[in-house]
Amino acid sequence: MDWYATRKKGRKRMQFAKYLKERWKTFAFLLFAMVTIEIFLLLYPVHPVIRIYIALIISAGYLTGTYMEYHAKKSFYDDVMGTLNQLEDKYMIVEMLPQTKFTEEELLKQILQDSNKAMLEKVNSYKHILAEYKDYIELWIHEIKLPIATARMMIENNPGEVTKNIEDEIDEIEGYTEQALYYARSSHANKDYCVTACNVKAMVNEVIKRNKKTLINQRVKIVIDDIERTVYTDSKWCHFILNQIINNSIKYKKDTDAEIHFFVEENKENVILYIKDNGIGIKSGEIGKVFEKGFTGSNGRRGKKSTGIGLYLCKKLCNRLGLGIELESEENAGTEVKIMFPKSSFSLLK
Repeated sequence: MDWYATRKKGRKRMQFAKYLKERWKTFAFLLFAMVTIEIFLLLYPVHPVIRIYIALIISAGYLTGTYMEYHAKKSFYDDVMGTLNQLEDKYMIVEMLPQTKFTEEELLKQILQDSNKAMLEKVNSYKHILAEYKDYIELWIHEIKLPIATARMMIENNPGEVTKNIEDEIDEIEGYTEQALYYARSSHANKDYCVTACNVKAMVNEVIKRNKKTLINQRVKIVIDDIERTVYTDSKWCHFILNQIINNSIKYKKDTDAEIHFFVEENKENVILYIKDNGIGIKSGEIGKVFEKGFTGSNGRRGKKSTGIGLYLCKKLCNRLGLGIELESEENAGTEVKIMFPKSSFSLLK
């Protein structure tokens, strides 16, 4: 239920008593005119009943005309509010306004149209700025790949303990660079995807191969069950998602006997890939926030260099690809991530 729906009961609606109260100046002028007429009639031999009748006629005419005006305006604004409640995009109310009957309604319609036009122009301006910034980020990321590749070549030609440590830092730089690229593209995944039949085992093996050196250095054992399944998704985006999850498992591993376990569960409606580790886990009060942008949690504040972007991007990309993702964890026991692939030959992107 959106904000408009929750505020529906608390909305102010036109009431005749308040409508009259707001027109107290007109009512005061009418009262002054009636008193003036009555004083003037005192100069003539007019029967009191006639004077009362004149006062009543003027008052009734005023109230009747005011009520008719109130009813017409109330109908207009009730129609506007009713239409607004039914619209998902509230700004479209400008195009759905009922036919106007009064000058002030016409003015209101014109004001809304002008303000809506100005808003759309401002939004388009910011969209253009955002698109330019996104293009710049993507260009910068592609440019930075060259010095990274050059640095790797220099490390390979000069092996040693120092260059090995430098290579580890280069790996981190490359990981953050890739994360920035996918972050820049995450809002436009529907323009950069290709849904094909993908082998779950092949995707997992590819990501493990990519992290092979780190897994060996960190002494993390990989256990893979029978995960030979075909799913329909975009392999490039899934590689990134799996890579983020595996990197988290490595980052938050325990000191000894660290392990990452891959297995699947096949149901009628989907195929679920499980990535389970036996690391330090997550506090129960923090599990519900792990997919929030920028959330690092207590583990990320213990010198783990967490940005709070990885799982946020995983969730965002899964939503775009029509995949489900869930996380369960127990502190000091490990973390389990589930990725649900729907059984379909295509995926409808949001």
